[in-house]
Formats: sequence, structure tokens, C-alpha cells
Amino acid sequence: MIIEILYNKRIMSGHSQFHNIMFRKGAQDAKKAKIFAKIAREITVAAKMGGADASSNPRLRAALAMARDKNMPKDNIERAIAKASGPDGDTNYDDVRYEGYGPGGVAIIVESLTDNRNRTASDIRSVFSKFGGNLGEVGSVSFAFDKKGQLIYNNKIGDFNKIFEIAIELNADSVEEIEDCIEILSTIDNFSNLRDNFIKHFGDPQESGLVWIPQNLIECSEDTKNSIIKMIDVLEDNDDVQHVYSNVHF
Repeated sequence: MIIEILYNKRIMSGHSQFHNIMFRKGAQDAKKAKIFAKIAREITVAAKMGGADASSNPRLRAALAMARDKNMPKDNIERAIAKASGPDGDTNYDDVRYEGYGPGGVAIIVESLTDNRNRTASDIRSVFSKFGGNLGEVGSVSFAFDKKGQLIYNNKIGDFNKIFEIAIELNADSVEEIEDCIEILSTIDNFSNLRDNFIKHFGDPQESGLVWIPQNLIECSEDTKNSIIKMIDVLEDNDDVQHVYSNVHF
């Protein structure tokens, strides 16, 4: 099978088009506590599921890399890891996905880590309603997205051409340079191999994981775009929400 790979170096302005940047660059200092809390929850869940040894736990390595990229204090990181086996280790967090439509019929996927499904579902439904959207069943909008493996590196890791060549050899789906970062996407089946080899060549990525990529981006009015941005901000402000994806073209 021939895999088409996208060689795309470009500079973007305005709202970032990265498919899975949980926390926008330039986040206000007031949001740092929430950012750290979300990363800490991911670290705790990763350590509980795969053990506290990051060398044998890819999910934990990815969470720790994100913590470092966000300048999360070392004490916070250590507490999050310790929490997985400490007195609070009995708290179970579930990966729960919510899907629905926002303003202008924009498809939205929300991924959460929650210890109370009823609370989180109620909160997410309330946000959708507030912005004139509708929360649907699982699968109601995800059919319009592809689930991919994603790596994000700072573009200072090396020459783009070299990175591109390695990505081709590892059967990546796409490589893009956007602003000061490089995004590499792959199929789910190929992701572990791609990630492990990139780590050998370039070290840990800033972000790593499975993401939802819209198959097509839809055009909206500026008012609708602003409403979607506000809606995503409110969703991301929820402690249980880890990722938000949409198919709007910003």
C-alpha cells in the first residue's frame, strides 16, 4: 500500500490549527493551576495503569514530557506519581468521551478523565446547551474524524528535511511545521513504533498521544468561530476535561 505523506512547512497566524494542543500557548498565568492539575491527573492515572517507571510506561513518559514543557514544578510531578500508589490511589478515573454539535453545526469531541461520570456528563451537557449546541451519543460525530497517533516537537530538534526523511522511513502519515513546532501523525497501529524511534533520534516529544483529526474542516462566520472558541475555553476550564477537538476551520 502506498502511503501518501504530507511535506508541509508553513507559518500560521491566528488561532493554532494543531489538532491536539490541550492548552494554548500564551495561556494566562491565572490558568496555570488548572493546567498543572490536569497534567497531574494524567500523570497519576498513567502511573496507576502502567507503573511509576517511565522507561516502561509510554503514557507516563508523555505526561512527564508535557509537564516539563509547561514548567510544572518537580514537587507537583512527584506528588502526582506518589498519589497513584498512596492513600488516594483508590480513586478511579475513567476515560470518558463526549460528542455533540456546537454553534453552526460544528462537530465537537470532548475527552475527559473523571471520577464521577454523572457530574461530568451534567457539566458537559450544560456547556453545550449554553452555547446553543446539543450533546449526542458516542459516535454521533466521531465518524467525521480519524483517530491518529501524534507527536509534537519543538522545531529546534533538528533539520526539517532530516525529520521528514525519518518520518517517511517510519511510514508516518504526515509531517507539518506549524509556527515553532513540528507535528507528526501516524496510524494507531504504527504509533508505538513511530514514537519509540523518534524518541531514540530526538528525545521525548513535547506532546504525544492519540488524537482525533477532522476529515474535513468546515467554514463558519466570524461570530460562530468566536462562539466556538469561547465554548472550548469553557470546556477546557472544567477540571475533568483533558482534550477538546472540533472540525471548524479557524
